[in-house]
Amino acid sequence: MQEIVNVRIDDRLIHGQVAAVWSQYTKATRIMVVDDQVVHDVVNKEALKMACPQQCKLSILTAEKAAANLCAGKYDGEKVFIVAKNPKTIRSILDHGFVMDSVNVGNMGGKQNTRMLKKAVSVSEEDIENFLYLAGHGVKVTARMVPTEEAADFIKLIEEAK
Repeated sequence: MQEIVNVRIDDRLIHGQVAAVWSQYTKATRIMVVDDQVVHDVVNKEALKMACPQQCKLSILTAEKAAANLCAGKYDGEKVFIVAKNPKTIRSILDHGFVMDSVNVGNMGGKQNTRMLKKAVSVSEEDIENFLYLAGHGVKVTARMVPTEEAADFIKLIEEAK
């Protein structure tokens, strides 16, 4: 049986925090990057391969393929760290049948038509809708940049920002 050690939203995907800090903290043996666009981006895929820690295997998959592989138990005996750029992708994994307990919101950089809810976390109305959808389906949504930081209830941050 595979073990999901973290589901993280981070628009940088694999970078210093994920590669060095989170992968070691979770003792991940596989990092699964889930992104329907990156799958088709040769340059981005090569960069992710270089950024992936040596002790981890790497999967770069669409949300549909990730859900299918996870539901089938394809990563038996592995500690899987799932990372996606946004809550829409996590919602898609859920909608394709893979149920998760929790999601950790890391970095979501500010873009047009977003507002900051927490340092380094800016959301659009669509992001909020997707986070509330996840929470409505029993997924605990927290915000935590690094493992030493206390996890904040992300849904509470959304409600306080209204």
